[in-house]
Amino acid sequence: MKLIARIAAPAGALVLAGLTATACAPQTSDNSARTDDKSGTLRVWLFQEVNNKPKEQVVDAAVAAFRKEHKDAKVEIEYIPVETRAQKIKAAFNDPKSAPDLIEYGNTDTAGYVKDGGLADVGAEFTAWDEAKDTDPTARQSVTVGGKIYGAPLFVGVRALYYRTDVFKELGIAAPKTQDELIATAKKIHKAKPGLYGLAVGGAYTYGAMPFIWAQGGELAEERGGSYKAAINSPAAQKGITAYTSLFGNDNCPAAKCASMGGNATVTAFASGKAAMAIGGDFSHQAVEAGAVKGKYAVVPLPGREAGSIAPAFAGGNNIGVLKSSSHRTLAVDLMKQFAGKETQRELFDAMGFLPTYTDVRSEAAKKEPFVDPFVRTLGAGAKFVPASPGWGQIDASLVLPTMFQEIVSGKKDVAAASDDAAKKMDAAFAAAG
Repeated sequence: MKLIARIAAPAGALVLAGLTATACAPQTSDNSARTDDKSGTLRVWLFQEVNNKPKEQVVDAAVAAFRKEHKDAKVEIEYIPVETRAQKIKAAFNDPKSAPDLIEYGNTDTAGYVKDGGLADVGAEFTAWDEAKDTDPTARQSVTVGGKIYGAPLFVGVRALYYRTDVFKELGIAAPKTQDELIATAKKIHKAKPGLYGLAVGGAYTYGAMPFIWAQGGELAEERGGSYKAAINSPAAQKGITAYTSLFGNDNCPAAKCASMGGNATVTAFASGKAAMAIGGDFSHQAVEAGAVKGKYAVVPLPGREAGSIAPAFAGGNNIGVLKSSSHRTLAVDLMKQFAGKETQRELFDAMGFLPTYTDVRSEAAKKEPFVDPFVRTLGAGAKFVPASPGWGQIDASLVLPTMFQEIVSGKKDVAAASDDAAKKMDAAFAAAG
């Protein structure tokens, strides 16, 4: 899952000053390179950001540090649009001659890329890397498939509850401490102020809905003998679905307007002053600061079922991985560590607001920028991840969960029927993925 809102941009190659391109990895029958050259050019694909210049500056510094230790190596960086990454990266897996040595990829893409045979197992190097011991366990999980490690976490992000301090003060209410209080508070606000959504929610906001399911003890799926079985229709998961979908209606966020909204739309509603609360990420901070509610909001962890508890949040983020076809494996792993190392992650936080994947570096960030604290506490309380199956990509792309939510809030199906249908679609995707 990509954490930062991005726009499509031309995929022009950015060749760092003084660097030139050379040949790439030779093709083999299984896409694995047979050589490990200790010199030459490393090709890297990174994601293009909405405002890419700060990222480029951090990347340039990391490359310069790498080249000090590897004077015979050169590096060529290309920034690619997130929206078309799937086609471009899939093509690279199928044509090693045109493939890069390293790629940035969304952490929900890990299992699919491993199944495609594109990513190299770097478990030995990662485990021996001293900095890796401080990696957040959930971030480490995002690069792990079948017990093997296929890259290094680059940044992580979670969502928490943004709320309007001026509205809460006017109505004499406090930030909710339980999930039930959250729902009741949202409806109380909307009743008092019909022009505001109490809590902006979206039928297409999968990652905003997941904490409700997890807080009730539900799961998306369960692993059984190396394969996954949908659990979205379990009694616990259905309780969470019921809680989330209860927020769609004329008493909070009308289904006619909110059923189609995704995460960006809910945050935009809050930032523009149309909602008293929203579930937004650490990566939403800049957008909210630039909106009409600047100076009139605060953030707390999304409450769980019990008072004082924090609802488990989805741990999104991006990773850096080495391709199996790279003919510069040793150099590529060293560059991976440079990009994903503590110093670069510190700089990415300062430049882009990306949350570090190291617990110690993240604590430093929270002290430096107080707004980070609720998100750090959310991560510390135990964030969760999607099923590590290549089938998840199909489930996500097919909008299985948004369809389920939208069927419920439209009245087309009840929770039991809609979740049963979603479970069947999920199981079919897991089975097809193997």
